[in-house]
Amino acid sequence: MILQTLKRIPFWQKVIAGFVLGTLTGVGLGESAVMLKPLGDLFISAIKMLVAPLVFCAIVVSITSLGSQGNLKRLSFKTLAMFMFTGTIASFIGLTVGSLIDMGGNLALATSEVRERDIPGFAQVLLNMIPVNPFASLADGNVLQIIVFAALIGIAINAVGEKAAPLKNVIEAGAEVMFQLTRMVLKLTPIGVFGLMAWVVGEYGLSTLLPLGKFIIAIYIAALIHIIFVYGGLVKFAAGLSPLQFFRKAMPAQIVAFSTASSFGTLPASTRSTEAMGVSKRYSAFVLPLGATMNMDGCGGIYPAIAAIFIAQIYGIPLDMTDYMLIAVTATVASVGTAGVPGSAMVMLTVTLGVIGLPLEGIAFIAAIDRIIDMIRTATNVTGDMMTAVVIGKSEGQLDVEQFYSDEKPVEQTA
Repeated sequence: MILQTLKRIPFWQKVIAGFVLGTLTGVGLGESAVMLKPLGDLFISAIKMLVAPLVFCAIVVSITSLGSQGNLKRLSFKTLAMFMFTGTIASFIGLTVGSLIDMGGNLALATSEVRERDIPGFAQVLLNMIPVNPFASLADGNVLQIIVFAALIGIAINAVGEKAAPLKNVIEAGAEVMFQLTRMVLKLTPIGVFGLMAWVVGEYGLSTLLPLGKFIIAIYIAALIHIIFVYGGLVKFAAGLSPLQFFRKAMPAQIVAFSTASSFGTLPASTRSTEAMGVSKRYSAFVLPLGATMNMDGCGGIYPAIAAIFIAQIYGIPLDMTDYMLIAVTATVASVGTAGVPGSAMVMLTVTLGVIGLPLEGIAFIAAIDRIIDMIRTATNVTGDMMTAVVIGKSEGQLDVEQFYSDEKPVEQTA
């Protein structure tokens, strides 16, 4: 009887229940809530198990199902253009919010030596995208290299034609197996969210967060502005759809992203959400994994912009318009190489600080609260991925508008 009742509860309500109960448990148990962390670790480990084979199969199948090279080129161009557009806006929103809030006013640190750093060139970033050993990339979980290799395999299969049909069929079968395994793992989401939130809330007390409260608030304000007005505006004016309906169906994935702080960890949930919005599986399978690696508005746009201003403030280092432009350009371009896993934004911040010559020691003051910030960063990234899937799907005729506004579960789509 109880199991039947639980089955009838919508997935998003189960996720919200896990989120709320985890938060309350963390408040009640305090640091003792760390004993519940293994529940979250189990969920994240299960998700990580899926990532490499899921992304590889999904990318190959999505490209082979696109058919003509013209469709692939058009889709890729639209997707990358959207990523760069929203990333640029995210950087400027971060700079604006960071400049308006005196985040470092309560901290008086001695000015450290401001030094220059050698930052790897963009050519090296491009070279790092090409897997020297594709099997090693799969084993190591290097998702960016996996995406590049899978894309090349998909293009090659299309070029070979009928002779490659057996390989195409095998990968399509593998994709279906991974989709089924994903659905099985996804059932652990409420339990994983409960364990993660209990640990996070219990680990970080208010006394620890108070000195950096303004910095946290600035990040959250900028992220919410970006999510509501930029993403919501694009759904409304670029796709002609209801932003409220978009956010309602995106909420389960947003909560998973907020709890796990991993774009790839949220991939199964974001896939389910976009399918509920009526986006075809082949388009969501292309856009979402690509976005989880390359669309980093939270980690590569908002976060380094505000963090750089914060570090400059606590060290008493003035920034001019040239510095702001350098931050915006660096954050937008270099975010392409930011991997969608927890903590990767620190690499992005290191690059940004090095470009404008700010002391890297300032990162230590942010590291203590990085998990709190990482949650909203990831929620921003994932929302941007889903928005891109909806807007591009609508423009390509690959979005079922009736399903977008429907409360019914989508009919199983074929890849």
